[in-house]
Amino acid sequence: MLAEAERKLTLERDLAQAMESGELSMHLQLQIDHRHVPVGAELLMRWCRPDGSFVPPDVFIPAAESSGLIYPLGQWVLRQACEYWLRLQRAGMAVPLSVNVSPLQFRQPDFVEQVCAILVETGAPASQLIFEVTEGLLVNDLNETIARMHELAQMGIRFSIDDFGTGYSNLAYLKKMPLYELKIDKSFIRDTPGDVNGTAIVQSILAMADHLGLRVVAEGVETGEQAAFLAANRKPAMQGFLFSRPVPLDDFISQMKVWRAKAAA
Repeated sequence: MLAEAERKLTLERDLAQAMESGELSMHLQLQIDHRHVPVGAELLMRWCRPDGSFVPPDVFIPAAESSGLIYPLGQWVLRQACEYWLRLQRAGMAVPLSVNVSPLQFRQPDFVEQVCAILVETGAPASQLIFEVTEGLLVNDLNETIARMHELAQMGIRFSIDDFGTGYSNLAYLKKMPLYELKIDKSFIRDTPGDVNGTAIVQSILAMADHLGLRVVAEGVETGEQAAFLAANRKPAMQGFLFSRPVPLDDFISQMKVWRAKAAA
């Protein structure tokens, strides 16, 4: 127990130092439609230590949340998203950008004011940002959470439920939230279309989203067979290693030029 506590404290200290020294960066992962046209990208955080080793997000994000570093880190990510979009616009490659928002960050009393301030500071359009939230956000203070989402939606922010189907089981919230998108978790895509149960879940989510008028992104698309199945079933947007790994901004701009050239050919 003592060793684990010391490891946790060391990780939190290293993360705080990493934020100050610029070891953290944002990568972008492409999203395409069934015609292979780029339609968006998700921003994903990366931590590369000075020795070249990488710390996985599923290790350092919990450390950020438990230490309170998630608050300044979340603001930095949002500012990066705005600046990245502006750079994409200048390169003629602008697409909507999806940003993961921690439940702790979202529940800050002044979160709406923080978002507004960063948008004003950077000049980025709210309509080009999609906030990805998990179903766990909806477990507590549901009414307050939905009210805050509506405030942000009035500014132009769009909302996506990340890892849909893996968490909160009561779907009644879908009718109350100002949602734009559902992201099908990669665990459901992994065995599609070979696994009967997984395929049925994917088809059910697609049908429900279609009925509700929601965009869908299928995460974790890694095979041509998966992509072909999705293209034949309500044509959601797709994201995964089949099309692109997360890459730095300059590499993403180069990728966009290639994909757009292919689409125009």
